[in-house]
Amino acid sequence: MPTSPDPIALPVTAVTCLEDRAHVERTAVVDLAAGTRVLRLGPVSALAVDHSLHAELSAEHPVTVLDARVVREWTPRAPGPADDDSALRHRVRDLEEEQEALGRQRERLHTRLDLYGRLAGDLLREISEGAGLGESDRTRWTRELDRVDGERDTCGERLRAVDTRLTALAAELSDARHALASAETEPAELVGHIELTVRAAEAGPAGLRVAHLVPCALWRPAYRAVLDGDSLTLDTDAMVWQRTGEDWTNVRLTLSTARSALATEPPRLAEDRLTLRDRSAAERRTVQVELREEEITDLGPAPVQGLPGVDDGGEARVLHCDTPVSVPSDGRAHRVPLSSFETPTSTEYACSPELSPLVGRLVRFGNRSGHALLAGPVDLVSGSGFLGRGTLDFTAPGAPAVLAFGSRDDHRVVRRTEETRDTAGLAQRTVTTRTVRLHLSRFSGPAERHEHLVVVRERVPVSETSAVEVNLRREACSPPPDDVDADGIVRWNVPLPPGGRRTLQLVYEVSTSAKVHGL
Repeated sequence: MPTSPDPIALPVTAVTCLEDRAHVERTAVVDLAAGTRVLRLGPVSALAVDHSLHAELSAEHPVTVLDARVVREWTPRAPGPADDDSALRHRVRDLEEEQEALGRQRERLHTRLDLYGRLAGDLLREISEGAGLGESDRTRWTRELDRVDGERDTCGERLRAVDTRLTALAAELSDARHALASAETEPAELVGHIELTVRAAEAGPAGLRVAHLVPCALWRPAYRAVLDGDSLTLDTDAMVWQRTGEDWTNVRLTLSTARSALATEPPRLAEDRLTLRDRSAAERRTVQVELREEEITDLGPAPVQGLPGVDDGGEARVLHCDTPVSVPSDGRAHRVPLSSFETPTSTEYACSPELSPLVGRLVRFGNRSGHALLAGPVDLVSGSGFLGRGTLDFTAPGAPAVLAFGSRDDHRVVRRTEETRDTAGLAQRTVTTRTVRLHLSRFSGPAERHEHLVVVRERVPVSETSAVEVNLRREACSPPPDDVDADGIVRWNVPLPPGGRRTLQLVYEVSTSAKVHGL
């Protein structure tokens, strides 16, 4: 079968970037001759996954793809510079050649200085021997010594000049190599091509579409939140990395959270036998309890430490870029804009003194982007400039979201706790009374006039057994809490004017029977 003599260019036109790989699509128009022939397309990335290669032809006359495969060739680089090398790479090559030439010259000068030193020693020995025999040729001896000293001085000056140039050249070469490593990568020695066997009934042009998977590409969501008074502007971006061996230039970029590498088979069910037994006498006499910290969570995927992937709420999400995107194959993070929206906000000043003495500023808003906001880092910007970096949880379209814009430096909370223990009643129940006092203060400048509503949250234990009872003494709390939920979170809404001070008191009792052990 005839084969195309020169490779046919097959550029990347569309990319679907997954969370750990990319689906690359290439399109081109090829001129086909009647009959069966082999088309050589490329070059393409040598990392293309062979079993994912798919090719399609479309034309007015019947055309068929008989075979498609990826062919890789090992082409090591020549020792010298290539014609297509950049000016920076040529500059590094010239500096290396100059450094090598100066190194050889330095060795020759050291050898010549050594010879002049031996010659001066031989001349001085000749003068001493002649003077011992009574010979006196002062004029010739002076002339020869002056000539040797002059040559040694000249050679020493040249050696110092060479050493100075070598020192400056080493610094210049180091900077050039650092710039080259930052700007370019070494050309790939393993080159891939696609060999396509096609059959055409008639000669003519045909549209070609080739798609395949490629590793070494991933993306993660990133955001930028700008707070201006009661309005928030949220920019949704995608951080894209790729080191596939070829640049993506002006491609249609699609971002997906699909996990094609995960298995789709359900887990196998195993037997879980439950057995009953009578309690022992010691177990009937005592009730073993313990205190534990329980994180309050909503329904959703279990949190995983580190960066396992994109949190999409359990459903594959697809995001599209409105404009063509260029991502070079340098392994660096490239920020790609996706969407932006502006929405009104409500501000809440919140504090949990048991965890932190700081009063944080929480901004609540609705998701008006038209798509789900995936979990990711957020750059926080306010009127004073960049505040820091926060985290945005997964937010469905139209759902409320919250961002923490740092803490207030002019608010302070001091927490004090007291505990008393008493035994009362015929049942010998132990009653532990805990008193929590919170001193909230605000240090404001003379120009501030607005009152802040600070939401203070404390917690009381929640018992899961009748042997331990927890009672919140509302009559002893000052002021009484505004709300107590089923998880034991106590909340006060405290209005705090500039320079104001408030004291909150929480009192609750933990009553345990004599059988309880562990508290």
